[in-house]
Amino acid sequence: MFKKYIFVICVVFAAQIFAQKQPNVIVVLADDIGVGDISYYRKMHSNNVVLKTPAIDNLAKNGMVFTDAHSPAALCAPSRYAVMTGNNCYRSYAPWGVWGAYEASPIKPNQLTLGKLMKNAGYQTAFLGKWGFGMDFLRKGSETEVYRSPRKRVELGVDVRKIVGKGPLDNGFDYSLTFPAGIQNVPYVVYENQEWMPLERNSEIGYISQENMTKKGVILDKDEGLGDTNWDPHNMGPLLVNKAVDYIAKADINKPFFMYYCSLAVHLPHTPTKRLNGEKIADQTPSKHLDMVKELDVQMAMLVAALKKKGVYDNTIILFTSDNGGLLKRKSIQSGHKSNDIYRGGKNQAYEGGHRVPFIAWWPEKIKKKSTSKTPILTIDILATLAAITSQEIEEGQANDSANLLPIFTGENKSKKVHPYLVTQSGTGKEAIIIKDGWKLIIAFDKKDKTNSTRTPVALFNLNNNVTENEMQNLIHKPEFASKIKSLFTTYNMYRDSGEKTKI
Repeated sequence: MFKKYIFVICVVFAAQIFAQKQPNVIVVLADDIGVGDISYYRKMHSNNVVLKTPAIDNLAKNGMVFTDAHSPAALCAPSRYAVMTGNNCYRSYAPWGVWGAYEASPIKPNQLTLGKLMKNAGYQTAFLGKWGFGMDFLRKGSETEVYRSPRKRVELGVDVRKIVGKGPLDNGFDYSLTFPAGIQNVPYVVYENQEWMPLERNSEIGYISQENMTKKGVILDKDEGLGDTNWDPHNMGPLLVNKAVDYIAKADINKPFFMYYCSLAVHLPHTPTKRLNGEKIADQTPSKHLDMVKELDVQMAMLVAALKKKGVYDNTIILFTSDNGGLLKRKSIQSGHKSNDIYRGGKNQAYEGGHRVPFIAWWPEKIKKKSTSKTPILTIDILATLAAITSQEIEEGQANDSANLLPIFTGENKSKKVHPYLVTQSGTGKEAIIIKDGWKLIIAFDKKDKTNSTRTPVALFNLNNNVTENEMQNLIHKPEFASKIKSLFTTYNMYRDSGEKTKI
């Protein structure tokens, strides 16, 4: 009996050791954060740092910072599809699309996702935050008909009390706290495990109007429509991060967890909370935009503190990035702050400011402190990297454009190249981008965007040596660069039209 007891203890202890060897993983996808919004990045080029981000900077100082990282699009929805699946945006049914919550999901049922990947590796999986593309809701009064509608009018005929399909739980996540469109669009409802989570005891599903929001000091970024009658975006950031902290606290210590944390900050409407984690947030910086950056940084500090309290801080990977570049200069961004640092343009544009994003990888004892990588990467590389970390082979036809960054994390990659070229895109302007060896070609598409659609090279930039100045010099009409334009254009067309995976 005694020997049997000892045997059981040994088995349990061995299981715990094995579990502890598997690193927990938190992927943070910020919303509309540019490289200049992170003070660690801003300090690389300027001493004019309007707001410090100490928590995010600490991850950078103790991990690896990528200085040539790009989002798969300069706009949130197509980027989110690409990050989730490891596929470039064009592989979805609406390559340029910003999906409304009532439209069909771009993720196919048999498609690999971050959630499915990590669940296959034995992880507890959680999604928290902005989903950002379509899902399934029922039509009001029906128990079977899925409601479908593009974002062209106020929608009242949809039953928003429950996500009935194509949400996080259907894509490999065991737990979810979902904001279908973040804080900027309908439905203005929070879902826990795809069921409506009333914000207050007296909450009902009602009509969220601008008149109603004005009383709360909110200017709606998008449509009026259905939502929780106690909806107030000032409170959503704290709700999100506190649920994440609670998830970490309750996670099974004998099993690693994966958390995909899609922050609501810093998208419009800029509605910072008054206080978070004992710190004043609203009206503490020169602008509401920077208040939101501060709120995001405090959220990161809270996640790290939760890891330490749980005792898993040293066995957790944190990847921090953004869905696209930062916002263009606006009234809410003042005092010399530059969301996109030295780069031209911003969100929705084909210029570097639209798709160049922060990317920080933190992994104690695996990633060397204060390390920097100049390797050109895409944020869709997260999926293949996590596959490598969890010793999984990606099946043919899945994650076609995702590259493994693990050798870079560990310092084993000597070639410093994981993509033969980068393919990304603008937003609503329908411009594709290919970057190879520092040369950047922008290609305009017609509205139909079919295989035989009209594609026209409209800009060529040499980003080598001086990105800031060189992206102001369009070389498209210079005869001496005709062969360079033809080569890049041909490469893009062959890649796009063949449908073949990116050759690594």
